[in-house]
Amino acid sequence: MSQKDSIPKVEKRFKAKVDRQETFLQSDFINGFDFAQVPIIRDSTPQSITTQYHWGLVPSWSKDLDFRKNTLNARIETLAEKPSFSKITSQRCLVLATSYFEWHWNDDKGKTKEKYQIFAAQDQLFALAGIYDAWINPQTGNYYHSFAIVTTQANPQMEYIHNHKKRMPIMLKKEDETAWLDSKNDYKAFAFPYTAEMIAFKVPQ
Repeated sequence: MSQKDSIPKVEKRFKAKVDRQETFLQSDFINGFDFAQVPIIRDSTPQSITTQYHWGLVPSWSKDLDFRKNTLNARIETLAEKPSFSKITSQRCLVLATSYFEWHWNDDKGKTKEKYQIFAAQDQLFALAGIYDAWINPQTGNYYHSFAIVTTQANPQMEYIHNHKKRMPIMLKKEDETAWLDSKNDYKAFAFPYTAEMIAFKVPQ
């Protein structure tokens, strides 16, 4: 994914203030396996854009950080079934982004691929649906805050692009961002066919 916008732009778009400007991430490309601290907005503090949460969710019961490589994403269809997510479906956040990336396989085994960059059709800056948790390091007693991006079945456009797994992150419509943060709303309502309008471009290799 990417988050290229400046603090003033992000604060204006989401009507919230960045909590720690010195750790605010701006990047053309954020690799999930770097477990970076990506700006998010939590349901509990919608007036604040927090920079303390790492991409790659570490459940509160995990033994160590190694777990996070498996939880960059969370499938919306199985949130209630997975021990990593079942108790935190009401702990929701907005993951702030300017684009995300997916691979199109040109053959059955993915020996050759084409990379696509996906943007929101209406706004340069948008929000992906996320869930979050806090883990206490048993060695140090320090808190580690993290999140996962919630994914759903691909819409027709993304089904072509992400033709191997046919999945996509839930790109929220601007008018539904507050609804996602409200745990009184059933998260299943945001599964496909719910989808925001998007545009995609092939990334030159």
